[in-house]
Amino acid sequence: MGQFYLGIDQSTQGTKAVLFDEAGQLVCRCDRAHRQLVSGQGWVSHDLEEIWAATCGAVSDAIGKAGISAGEIAGVGISNQRETSAAFDRATGRPFCDAVVWQCSRAESVCRALEEKNPGLAALVRRHTGLNLSPYFPAAKFAWMLQNVPEAETAQREGRLALGTIDSWLVYKLTGGKVFRTDYSNASRTQLFDIVRLRWDEELCHLFGVEPESLPEVTDSDACFGETDFDGLLPRKVPIHGVLGDSHAALFGQGCFAPGQTKSTYGTGSSVMMNTGETPVFSDRGIVTSLAWKVGGRVNYVLEGNINYSGAVVTWLKDDLHLIGSAGETGALAEAANPADTTYLVPAFSGLGAPYWKPDARAMLCGMTRLTGRNEIVRAALDSIAYQIGDIVAAMNAGSAGDGADTRGKDAAQPGLRAIHVTELRVDGGPTKNSYLMQKQSNTLQLPVLVPEAEELSAIGAAACAGIAQGFWKKDDIFGGRRSRTYVPDISAAEAARLAKGWHAALRRAEGTADGRNA
Repeated sequence: MGQFYLGIDQSTQGTKAVLFDEAGQLVCRCDRAHRQLVSGQGWVSHDLEEIWAATCGAVSDAIGKAGISAGEIAGVGISNQRETSAAFDRATGRPFCDAVVWQCSRAESVCRALEEKNPGLAALVRRHTGLNLSPYFPAAKFAWMLQNVPEAETAQREGRLALGTIDSWLVYKLTGGKVFRTDYSNASRTQLFDIVRLRWDEELCHLFGVEPESLPEVTDSDACFGETDFDGLLPRKVPIHGVLGDSHAALFGQGCFAPGQTKSTYGTGSSVMMNTGETPVFSDRGIVTSLAWKVGGRVNYVLEGNINYSGAVVTWLKDDLHLIGSAGETGALAEAANPADTTYLVPAFSGLGAPYWKPDARAMLCGMTRLTGRNEIVRAALDSIAYQIGDIVAAMNAGSAGDGADTRGKDAAQPGLRAIHVTELRVDGGPTKNSYLMQKQSNTLQLPVLVPEAEELSAIGAAACAGIAQGFWKKDDIFGGRRSRTYVPDISAAEAARLAKGWHAALRRAEGTADGRNA
């Protein structure tokens, strides 16, 4: 009998259970999907009980597929979709409503009303949490629940409300309701956590109508979050020794431990993160500041930019336009596109996130000619992913170099900010298998793009964080000798700039202006 470590990656589309052996090698992966509940208003929700059942089911599937005994599982780490927000009864675990998914903008009216009532709220939120005031984050989603779900508001008055992100829901369920905790990475994305003082912000909680007692205890990312037998699946309980938001777990899994090291995770959306070390950097370049994690008793900070549509653009091509039968077709179609075509797609289907922050922007195909066809539209869709990520990396380089940045809070006395620049981009997620997209990303950035041989970086990061803390592995077991495929630019910087100029012109049109005039 050997010993195996389990990584749970609970994501937007489903839950993965990934098994790793004593050498840190991936043994197998199993997935269980859950439904995307979309209302007539376009609100997106998830069934919390369905997520819980999918998690246990995926673990059972992985044990069976690997052909191991359930008693050989030594421990578990968890990564999770981050801003998706849950409200449930702390006493019974019964959800008061479906989870409000990170993509859902139903709380936009909450933000607008709060800002009208409290001038300067956006600046306060930014100063304390590093985030922009936005319905994207849980603070407004929690407020919406309290205003629209009477049972949740009653439970808060009676002291039995649990408000948290999906990690805290899973920890609660995995421990049989004994533990209600989150980690520093997830807490930093709620818009209710002071990332300098490292505690729930009572002023912001009050403004959003959230009692701090309704929020989970914040625990180090590599601490023990309790023990679980997966609802009786295992013959004995094993420790949950690490929890991270999925993007933070991918940063850890990529080995981005030093300032300047940067990764991009391509999923339904994309998260670009730059490690800035133990100093929080606040930039006005359209990117936000978060905690990477608290590991070994020390915090690391990141600059981050998120886009809503990366893999989702490909889904749009397949499910809505019916231009492709599968994502795997897109690379060859893009390669076959007319090189002289000038079509750009701005995928602002639900506005534009970082670094533009234009919630009212609308999606647009522009620059088409009579020669534009299927191949050109597919290429424009893939290109839009690379251009958005390129703009985020450019904002990070500017912000972390002191241009539009400062180090407020505990490090405000520092005489200056040491410039940090991205020198390579480490990438992960399903779309990284698309060689056209990865080459386009390298050309757009004019930097090397590294695609690791190992997949499942979020699950790897969560399991590695947990397993290292538990003493199951040493760091070199996971990160030593890792191999990657490297893409380097194959066009000139001048050509990359010319293509990006066309992208930015398309952006202006999608935002509603072109050269200062209404589009």
